[in-house]
Amino acid sequence: MIVRSDEYEDVAVPGSGTMRTHLFRPAIDGRFPGVLFFSEIYQVTAPIRRLATLLAGNGYVVAVPEVYHEYEPAGTVLAYDQPGTDRGNALKFTKPVACYDADSRAALTALAAHPACDGRLATFGVCLGGHLAYRAALDPRVGAAACFYATDIHSGTLGEGRADDSLARMDALQAEAMFVWGRQDPHVSFAGRETIRARLEEVGARYEWHEVNAPHAFLRDEGPRYDPALFLQSVAWTLALYRRALG
Repeated sequence: MIVRSDEYEDVAVPGSGTMRTHLFRPAIDGRFPGVLFFSEIYQVTAPIRRLATLLAGNGYVVAVPEVYHEYEPAGTVLAYDQPGTDRGNALKFTKPVACYDADSRAALTALAAHPACDGRLATFGVCLGGHLAYRAALDPRVGAAACFYATDIHSGTLGEGRADDSLARMDALQAEAMFVWGRQDPHVSFAGRETIRARLEEVGARYEWHEVNAPHAFLRDEGPRYDPALFLQSVAWTLALYRRALG
């Protein structure tokens, strides 16, 4: 399916101005489910755009917000180098959790109102975005969440003050969720993964769980960590989840 990947919308977020949100959608008439896609700490990089295009080409309207819109000019992309990593990590712990949540609510509302969206909503995210995809799925409008190597859920350290409530709020999760982890990922240890899974079981969440032999960021099709076979498997898992949960 041919995809439009050159559109964006500046979404108004109460209390924090506008958030540049990049749009990817089938280049045909029709209405499709919407996927709110949260990026890594580097914002909307070329690998993120390619992955969003792939999802859109399977029949979804994909919206990718710039997660640091309050701190960086619209269109800013951080480089996959040490300065870019340092800046992205610093902002991750500068931005208040309440602002991440306000972004999610505004983005979901804008996505649902897009003329090409049929109102069914899912989330997707990698790294920081995996955590944000989970938090966004606490919104009852969301039917499915695909969360890849989500950082900081187990430690409760997202945002300003490094004291989020993501585990505590897990009993509000109504969406069907999928968590995918790299067993060689230094950011989320085995004990951390077990903490998250135990909480999912405790609250009776509907979820699936995959642990693969891979490092952090194995979906990023740029650099030495990329695993093409696991990339294809992960996309298949994601599309199956969306078909099952969204109908």
